[in-house]
Amino acid sequence: MSFAWPLALISLLLVPGVLGVYWWAQRRRRRQAVRYSSVALLRSVLPARKRWQRHLPVALLLVGLASLAFAAGRPQMTREVPYARTSVILALDVSRSMCSTDVQPNRLAVAQEAARNFVEKQPKGVRMGLVVFSGFAELTVPPTTDRKTLDEAIKALTTGHGTAIGSAMLKGLDAIAESNPAVSPVGDSPDAPAANPGKPGANGFVPDIVVLLTDGANNRGIEPLDAVPYAVERRVRVYTIGFGTPNPAPPSCTREQLGGDVFDTRGFGGGGGGFGGGGGFGGFLVADEPTLKAVAARTGGTYHSAKDADQLRKVFTKLPKEVATQKRPTEITWWFAGLGALLAAAAVAASMRWSPYP
Repeated sequence: MSFAWPLALISLLLVPGVLGVYWWAQRRRRRQAVRYSSVALLRSVLPARKRWQRHLPVALLLVGLASLAFAAGRPQMTREVPYARTSVILALDVSRSMCSTDVQPNRLAVAQEAARNFVEKQPKGVRMGLVVFSGFAELTVPPTTDRKTLDEAIKALTTGHGTAIGSAMLKGLDAIAESNPAVSPVGDSPDAPAANPGKPGANGFVPDIVVLLTDGANNRGIEPLDAVPYAVERRVRVYTIGFGTPNPAPPSCTREQLGGDVFDTRGFGGGGGGFGGGGGFGGFLVADEPTLKAVAARTGGTYHSAKDADQLRKVFTKLPKEVATQKRPTEITWWFAGLGALLAAAAVAASMRWSPYP
């Protein structure tokens, strides 16, 4: 614990000063008491009090004064808090393969619940944004501390055709650039990869991260590994999550998850009647783990695999620990001020309660 105004602690000298005055007053009272011809008579006219009742008001007053003296020094405690500009961008796959029922009730419903819990448990100072992607990527919620808006957006997710993982990464970088001036935007999805910027983290990382969850492989837009140099250049880590089992069950989207495609009869493919990222109904695609692992490793993040709801919840539980923090003093003056005022009031009340004079 430290103090913003340490010189104010001189006021602590009031405590021994008041204690000395009280001790002197007690000795003087004893000397005067022996002048009476009958000490027994003196005791008989005073109400009976226990020894601790006589000293309790002064004890409460002394502790209260000490607490107020500490408050005058503006005490501070140092604790770790997230950087004020930290942003966590959730990039969630909403391709039709997320309707697979290998995870009950389906992958998207489980991912929505896990993402909402993740948002709820983030520190208040962390801004969060939401990128959704299927055939293209879209920033639906810019980085914000408004958890309610983000929660409503996650609950309202609808599915589409295709899987644009690389585009989602670039859209996440642009979202971070909106709140962190140190990160430059990528702009419209480029067709060519950026120049190789070198080893990730060579110049440190920004505190902002992208958390990307998908159950398939990229089949739209820029390739994920071609998007990696843009993230490395901007010192942004990408944490990837491969979700779903190796043997997806038949899809079952709710009307809400189908959204505007509620009457779509083309099947669950990227344009050819396939399921998820492509393939026929018997040839389901699963998360492209080699690519997701490479994306995480090359940007300084980590890859996580989740095959059911419990595993996904555990993965999201680990992610906040990766966010950069800093030590910052937090003033706790009101703790001591409130305690001091309470003790002083208690001292007055005790003195009135056990006063020898009615």
